Amino acid sequence: MPVLIAGVGYQNMRDLSVGPDLVPALSRLDWAADVEIIHLHFGPIHVVQWLEERPGHFDRMVFVAAVPRERTPGGVYCYRWQGILPDAEEIQQRIGEAVMGVIDLDNLLIVAQHFGVLPADVVVVEVEPVDTSWGIGVTPQVEAVLGEVIDTVKQIALHGYDG
Repeated sequence: MPVLIAGVGYQNMRDLSVGPDLVPALSRLDWAADVEIIHLHFGPIHVVQWLEERPGHFDRMVFVAAVPRERTPGGVYCYRWQGILPDAEEIQQRIGEAVMGVIDLDNLLIVAQHFGVLPADVVVVEVEPVDTSWGIGVTPQVEAVLGEVIDTVKQIALHGYDG
């Protein structure tokens, strides 16, 4: 089953860079030939176009990112993307942000869902960031859970998500 594992986010944004920062570590793991790992460092419209060039190529996508949602700092959270879109006005606003190159997990999911490029099986692995400022390296709280994030991504990519 073709699987895409994507690290989402900007680099050099401390904890917010978890997704892109984990791409090299995930790439070094032993994967089946049909698992592709990529750093989605480009905006959602570019991601949509990239996926449109591969219609139906991926049966499962696993997105990894740090997203501040006022949860326990350094916590690891997984969920299946339900594909529920907001109203047309918010979709248009998010497309506008996407055109401007904003890299944001929520925007990516909404824009990609709107344009119909996501498979039915999309799972998100999020880390609650502690430090969202500019800089290199993650905080100790986030550093402590990176192994868990990698294990979680691998489990989901290979066996699916039943949570």
